[in-house]
Amino acid sequence: MNDPDWNHIRAFLATAETGSLSAAARQLGLTQPTLSRQVAALEAQLGVLLFERLGRALALTEAGHELLAHSRKMGEAAQGLSIAATGQAQSIEGTVRITASDMTSAYILPPVLQQLRQRAPKLTVDVVAANDIRDLMRREADIAIRHVRPEQPELIARLVQEATGHFYAAKTYLERRGRPSSLAELADHDFVSFGDAERMIGYLVPLGIPVTPGNFRIGSNSGLVAWELVRQGFGVTPMSDEVAAAAPEVERLVPGSDAITFPVWLTTHRELHTSRRIRLVFDLLAEFFAER
Repeated sequence: MNDPDWNHIRAFLATAETGSLSAAARQLGLTQPTLSRQVAALEAQLGVLLFERLGRALALTEAGHELLAHSRKMGEAAQGLSIAATGQAQSIEGTVRITASDMTSAYILPPVLQQLRQRAPKLTVDVVAANDIRDLMRREADIAIRHVRPEQPELIARLVQEATGHFYAAKTYLERRGRPSSLAELADHDFVSFGDAERMIGYLVPLGIPVTPGNFRIGSNSGLVAWELVRQGFGVTPMSDEVAAAAPEVERLVPGSDAITFPVWLTTHRELHTSRRIRLVFDLLAEFFAER
């Protein structure tokens, strides 16, 4: 038997992990008929049935389950090869993917991206604005800006800033509801949630703000949407002082209260850090945050 074609194995792996041919085709940038032919070719070469249909869904057969673990190892090896090759690239061209929260992407990064464009005009930058933690090990991004330090030994991280924040609300909201004179009085106000309200409650209560789910009547998992709701007068939220400084319609609450501090970590893969273009972007970002 000839060795299976890697493209066919990759098609099988994507289909197994996504659960459908259409989703796998989108992930790999193929048409669904092409991907289906690749899976069928692998089945024919191996002489086994890898999937069975359950209604509109696909389910792995027993043989498919057994081969999936081996396919994943091959996928990890291919990703490692890609990382190593990228690390050796010394041209200031190509694409660098930076992932950060939507708020950081929209309000913090543009000035440094202007500097980067001037310094490396042939470089293409893809900003992946996402509030979940993207996986650098799977090459979903080359550089991540995070508020938590990664634990994987294959990643390197640099603490580049201790950012500050306070509680803010729109002046129009405060004119209607009054201005709280203490953190405890914030519990008498409406809050706009960023993502999960229960997580925000778990953070706010230890600060001496006895909020309950009743304080959170509106919110969004999009930071941009939630902040716009605050600016439009829907309620109170904690926010980075740097972001809030660009919104004259909002007002900082409880003057004299201690700042909320949160770290900014810059992270990349160890081998990618040897790439000239990624090193350039990493160092420029580190310098930019350290100066703020």
